[in-house]
Amino acid sequence: MAGAAQAASPACGVDAQCAISLRVTDKQISALDVVRDAEWLPHRYDPQYDAVHFRHTPRDEHERATFLTDDYLAQEAPKLVLRRDEAAGAAPAEAPIHYIFHSAFCCSTLLARVFERPGYAMGLKEPVLLNDLVGWRRRGGEPKRIAMALDHGLRLLGRPFSPGEAIVIKPSNIVNILATAMLGMRPNSRALLLHAPLRTFLTSVAKKGMDGRLWVRRLLLGHIMDGLRPFGFTENDYLGQTDLQVAAVGWLTQHALFADLIGRFGPERVRSLDSETLMASPAEALRALSAFYGLTLEEGTIHEIVGQGAFTRHSKTGSDYSIEARVAEYRDATAAHADEIDKVAQWAEAIARSAGHSLRLDAPLLG
Repeated sequence: MAGAAQAASPACGVDAQCAISLRVTDKQISALDVVRDAEWLPHRYDPQYDAVHFRHTPRDEHERATFLTDDYLAQEAPKLVLRRDEAAGAAPAEAPIHYIFHSAFCCSTLLARVFERPGYAMGLKEPVLLNDLVGWRRRGGEPKRIAMALDHGLRLLGRPFSPGEAIVIKPSNIVNILATAMLGMRPNSRALLLHAPLRTFLTSVAKKGMDGRLWVRRLLLGHIMDGLRPFGFTENDYLGQTDLQVAAVGWLTQHALFADLIGRFGPERVRSLDSETLMASPAEALRALSAFYGLTLEEGTIHEIVGQGAFTRHSKTGSDYSIEARVAEYRDATAAHADEIDKVAQWAEAIARSAGHSLRLDAPLLG
């Protein structure tokens, strides 16, 4: 992209009242233009300066990016830093905001891509600004300040790309700890709680090798920092557990959090869906989810998405993919790790029973 600009320095973009503008291609853009335009993604939040870092992210870049992280976004994009309160105060009216909260390895990126449809909705895949708020919370940030920044962050993420569009946010699963606040702040928002069945989740971790096993331990560390320890294990207990046992504890912890969301908000605002049901009945799931969000998807559009669109491409790489290929991939991975997966699944099921937790969530989207 021509005319890329650097982020404004704190001396101008944050601490002082000064005229801010930059050139994007052949146009001069003001700070007000940035705030009013959804193509300027509120990318990061800096609690030290109470500032939002915007980056120019056109719709086609959203669609190409696996996630809205620096690994997948153009580094040369124009950027601007603005005070959080001033940016939120100048933002246009929000579009309807809905959520896909998930527990990882469950086709959430695929489902978010369904909502990347001009004139219908925009799917935001793991905006980092929300991760920044979780990090601030874990470092001991003041709850009232975090809540204000979250409210304003949602206001900025909720700017419509075009009139009549909704916004569907698929946060990173580390943001699940903020889900109660996010739903509480937007009474008209609805959320899907998407998850993989326990054994499918364990298979996903095992087939990713060392990367998957390290990831679940990082997830557990995050849960500890979030204060999520619903099953009575100590840190010494975790040291004695295998990688897949740690994965199962992480799955159970997120499952318990989802159950709490359903209990708090009820099926009118929160529904659950597992990845195997989604992949077995994709058209039915899309029909039900769009109706739940209050967004009409025509039957022809649903058939196009399932037969030619998001369900025919790998959500991470964009390569050709299919439901049948996914089934075969998981079948082979399960066979390779069958003994370990079976033993850990039985162990986790016993843990859940002793704690009074069901492995099935209430408020199913289907059935």
